[in-house]
Amino acid sequence: MHTTIQTLEGSRQQLFIDGQFTAPHSAEYVPSYDPTTGRQWYEFAQADAVDVDRAVRSARAALVNPAWRRMTQTERGKLVRKLGELVLANADALAAIECRDNGKLLKEMRAQMRAIPDSYLYFAGMADKLQGDTIPVNKLDTLNFNTREPIGVVGMIIPWNSPLMMLTGTLAPCLAIGNTIVVKPSEHATASTLALAELVIEAGIPPGVVNVVTGDGVTTGDALTRHPGIAKYVFTGSTVTGRKIAGNAAQNLVPCQMELGGKSPHVVFGDVDIERAVNGVVSGVFAAAGQTCVAGSRCFVEASVYDRFVEALVERTRRVRVGHPTHENTDIGPLALASQLDKVETYVASGVQEGARVAAGGQRPARDDLAGGWYYEPTVMTQARNEMRFMQEEIFGPVVGVMPFSDEAELIELANATEYGLAAGIWTRDIDRALRFARDVEAGTVWINTYRSAAYMSANGGTKHSGYGRRGGFEVMREFSRLKNVVIDYSGAMQDPFVIRLR
Repeated sequence: MHTTIQTLEGSRQQLFIDGQFTAPHSAEYVPSYDPTTGRQWYEFAQADAVDVDRAVRSARAALVNPAWRRMTQTERGKLVRKLGELVLANADALAAIECRDNGKLLKEMRAQMRAIPDSYLYFAGMADKLQGDTIPVNKLDTLNFNTREPIGVVGMIIPWNSPLMMLTGTLAPCLAIGNTIVVKPSEHATASTLALAELVIEAGIPPGVVNVVTGDGVTTGDALTRHPGIAKYVFTGSTVTGRKIAGNAAQNLVPCQMELGGKSPHVVFGDVDIERAVNGVVSGVFAAAGQTCVAGSRCFVEASVYDRFVEALVERTRRVRVGHPTHENTDIGPLALASQLDKVETYVASGVQEGARVAAGGQRPARDDLAGGWYYEPTVMTQARNEMRFMQEEIFGPVVGVMPFSDEAELIELANATEYGLAAGIWTRDIDRALRFARDVEAGTVWINTYRSAAYMSANGGTKHSGYGRRGGFEVMREFSRLKNVVIDYSGAMQDPFVIRLR
């Protein structure tokens, strides 16, 4: 891979279509900014409808090209494995690019880039495991079976908070199945996806199988989600944008797989080790500066230990180190966008106006070494009520609201009193209570005595306004393949052409 921090500095990044990097039809480029300084560091191409159409046509041509379509499942698996090996070989460079692009911790990105190849390896092994079924029918001389085939061209719109991790979760299985792809990375973090395109070439994946179009949502995203050549869409992002994409896709009767917003409940009962639960809550909401869909931003604490827990949480929060994302001792880096920083400040102010109290944080750090960057202190809000705006709307920043509850019945009512249903967590030593919570809470993922623990082997996704469809595990192979029914009559008998043969 040739792309590095040094080569990106001051560069113009092109589109990736049909196996080649190419200039945009509009000849327009958009600046990308370093969140640690707020200054521009490269430009990316602004794709328009012409570019999107080129990319989709390239993907459709690759779909029927014998070089891809006639490739055996095992050979496809080998290519997927090769791509994963190349990601591992370039892990440090890819980690540095994402750190610079979105401000996430370099140590976290290095760990993430070394974990991502395992997903490619897992789905590479799935390539020749996608099996159909033989179906018994009421005629002995009829063979009835189902088979699975590629769904077609998959349009992927990925977020800025963990571009390659989110891309891998669908790219790897889609390649293993035999689909082709058009990816639009977020306009706020495009560099790592374009760097991955270099590795796609090096892995030997045929031209057109993977295409990357960069640009904003209004122009590029809208053109992609309206294109009639797409068979299915993947989107991770806000619920508001998800509704727009689903509306566009519906015009062409195209299904979507969506992971949208969250306002996840994080529950602490009085029977647990307080220090352990505090660390879990801190990790669940402040990791990645709170810029995760599953952030446990609504913390419910059993009334009997509420005061003690809040005191410990505030003390622990004040020890969270805000700093430059490349420094090893940093716990929280900057927010990825200037607009995100403004949004966080607005939500904290609204909470105070509604009666909540800032117990820790609540402002930009007053440090010269962080001046100009989009930093915000980890923030604990007490005296919160579940109906407050900052407790109901996704902030996507390092802010947690804490409130007490009295019993399980009240807890479930509070936890489910939100339009979202992405994740939930509970800390308790009572396994019966934990399982009742897992049964009754409206969430796609439930963590017990842990939080943000993820595995590519298990399916995950949202409920309610947090989206639909599943990623991970074997379930995602079904999501992005198409079932076909085949019926064979081997009786040799002459059929009456006007009689329906009930099977």
